[in-house]
Amino acid sequence: MQTFTDTLASIHLGRPRRHQGLVVFPLFGPPADAEGSPAYRLLDEALTAGEVEIDEVSEGGVVPELRLLNRGKTPVLLLDGEELVGAKQNRVLNLTILAPPGETRLPVSCVEAGRWHHDTQGFRAAGRTQFAEARAAKVAQVCESRRAAGGMRADQGEVWSQIADKSARMGVHSRTQAMADLFDDYQDRLEDYVEALGAEPGQTGALFALGSRITGLDLFDHPDTLARSLPKLVRSHALDAIEQQQRGGPEDKGFPDAWGFLERLAQCEAAAFPSPGLGQDLRLEGEGVRGAALSWQGRLVHLVAFAYGVGRGGRGAGRRHGYHARRIIR
Repeated sequence: MQTFTDTLASIHLGRPRRHQGLVVFPLFGPPADAEGSPAYRLLDEALTAGEVEIDEVSEGGVVPELRLLNRGKTPVLLLDGEELVGAKQNRVLNLTILAPPGETRLPVSCVEAGRWHHDTQGFRAAGRTQFAEARAAKVAQVCESRRAAGGMRADQGEVWSQIADKSARMGVHSRTQAMADLFDDYQDRLEDYVEALGAEPGQTGALFALGSRITGLDLFDHPDTLARSLPKLVRSHALDAIEQQQRGGPEDKGFPDAWGFLERLAQCEAAAFPSPGLGQDLRLEGEGVRGAALSWQGRLVHLVAFAYGVGRGGRGAGRRHGYHARRIIR
């Protein structure tokens, strides 16, 4: 738990950038071993190198679980909400996992309700995470599952419902009710966000807002991990920003209370659970915040948190003592 507290106390907040309704605050902190390489490989890299394969757990398959085989000697990092496409149906990761060499079982949710047959042998990385609105709900659901019975499941019916509702609102038709079709239909606009909101030198995290409303953040233990993961995360939040623009009305250009959200996150209660891979899975709950983190070897490899329920707007003034005394605006 001290790792969580120390990590948040080290965060420095950069100057926000805005593009078409989406605001991104760069986050900086003193990551461990920043001069070297991360102590793991990212999923995309490991799949491309042929060191990792991900497939159904059996020929028949089961919806909420996949099998990962890591043939390399280095752990592989898979991110909460990261989408895997192929095999019998597309899935997203229910939590961040650091998969050691050998076999790891992955808890997942289906994001393609209308297919249950092999499209490909095995999965490939999609280059995106679940759209932020649904990812936030999934994080909260897995928190409840972990605290209730130690499980790692989301509400599968709700995951499908959110995809169907968002597809209807955004005018996207999918033959297999696949989340992937939402991103494919808006690909050009999403890449405009990626180009406009790239990583800064030394950046280790990003806090996102839609106009003046804080939505959530992702924070990593190394700037290389953030730089390679940021496009996936921007696409996730940008899809929600595009939908918000489609609703019409003037763009909300208010200033989000980033430090108010970070303060509430710092005050969250944390509970530790065994991870399917290396390290511990931390579940975070506080006033208007739900989140999760992977702790390994005395560091937070990845922290994800979303505004949730009461306080979701993140507009409060926040207190100006303690944690705030460490802030630096770059």
